[in-house]
Amino acid sequence: MSNPQWLTWARRLQAISQSGLTYCQDKFDIQRYHEIRDIAAEIAATGAELPSAAAVHDLFSQQSGYATPKVDVRVAAFRDNRILLVRELQDGLWTLPGGWADVGEPPSTAAAREAREESGYDVRITKLAAVFDRNLHGHPPYIFHTYKLFFLAEVSGGTPQNSHETADAQLFPQDRLPPLSLTRVTPSQIAHMFEHLHHPDLPTSYD
Repeated sequence: MSNPQWLTWARRLQAISQSGLTYCQDKFDIQRYHEIRDIAAEIAATGAELPSAAAVHDLFSQQSGYATPKVDVRVAAFRDNRILLVRELQDGLWTLPGGWADVGEPPSTAAAREAREESGYDVRITKLAAVFDRNLHGHPPYIFHTYKLFFLAEVSGGTPQNSHETADAQLFPQDRLPPLSLTRVTPSQIAHMFEHLHHPDLPTSYD
């Protein structure tokens, strides 16, 4: 499930355009960077078989500053050898609680907050288990380059509750996992979190 070449091209062109528009002063170069962004949007829309490039262009236009990967934080919280998963309203499938890290918030704090907001459970972060490049771990293609931070945690309190993004929260044993939201987490990543649980001395995994 590797990224198609058109997505790689569109991402690179969009990043060049975004960074160029951030620092460029020459009006002719500014025009060229806008044209590069238009081309990136057209490539992405054509590759995704969208009827027009307008939505992609709007998405790219909202990005500003030097282009860097986005940061997604995920929490593998355990209780009694079971892992906490939440069911996403968007696709009805299950994932580790988490989401985009917020500006001004330490990543472990963001991870614990996301777990509490999406599941109703309080968690105690114990370890940064993995830092992965989303491109390299079997996720479906996504328009922006993303780094995924996986934190190990213990469920320390709370009760299950729904949120505006999730409709259920449950603890599952490793051999009875529900259908996973692959855009957010993969079976191999869940298995790797169980490895870290069973072998606490494992070093942080990274790409």
